[in-house]
Amino acid sequence: MSTPSRLLDTTAAIELADLEPDSVRVGSPRAGTRELGTLGDAEIGIWEMTEGVASDVEVDEVFVVLSGSATVVVEGAETLELEPGSAVRLYAGDRTVWTVHQRLRKLYLA
Repeated sequence: MSTPSRLLDTTAAIELADLEPDSVRVGSPRAGTRELGTLGDAEIGIWEMTEGVASDVEVDEVFVVLSGSATVVVEGAETLELEPGSAVRLYAGDRTVWTVHQRLRKLYLA
């Protein structure tokens, strides 16, 4: 039995798709995910979104921005300015608005 790779490929290509029309606020952003594995019951993956503005309702998640930049407004909480290296914790049910300035890629645990 072989041991799975310990190196996670955070540069892997991601197939992007149009977002649900009711979530798009500005532009025509596209997004996609790629699962890289699991840690206990949590999924590890990469997520990417192109430039534009979209709303979302979050799941429990911790992520680190790998590339790009964005502003995320968390309803009733704070505004987050994201850039490479930003580490963020979102909670299930958080209502967010993502303004992606430069194509954003993050490594997440959810």
